Amino acid sequence: MMVAVSLNRYRFHSVWHVDASPCAVYEVLSDLANYPSWWREIRSATRIDDETGELRCRSFLPFDLVIQVRRSIRNQQAGLLRASLSGDIEGVATWEIIGRDGGTDLMFDQEVVVNKALLRRLALIAKPFFRGNHDLMMRGGFKGLKQALEERPVRRRDS
Repeated sequence: MMVAVSLNRYRFHSVWHVDASPCAVYEVLSDLANYPSWWREIRSATRIDDETGELRCRSFLPFDLVIQVRRSIRNQQAGLLRASLSGDIEGVATWEIIGRDGGTDLMFDQEVVVNKALLRRLALIAKPFFRGNHDLMMRGGFKGLKQALEERPVRRRDS
């Protein structure tokens, strides 16, 4: 049996630990409009409606990705955020937020297919660079999230 493998399909998995409550982490991650304030690689966020926003992202490589993000799951009690993605990439992204060791573990999973024509044409030779670019973006997000959580006012319900 032959299985077709797409050069334009990507799966990403990141695990972070932050010294903040799951409630605080959930509040920051669920507020898509404020991502550019703490995640420098997310250049802009535009609200489309109550469930949908548009992000413009750029990491090290000299191109932007414009992505429409539509919430599909938002469950604070379960520590789960999931969104469908469309635009320059299409697929799904999930944050899982778990309280552990006085802080919070976060698991980010993303499975996407690239739609942007330039990236599709370059996939054969540039796929390792695209993965590296994503890794840099995630490092920037982790650093920014930690800083945003440190600067955030402490609230009683975060305890």
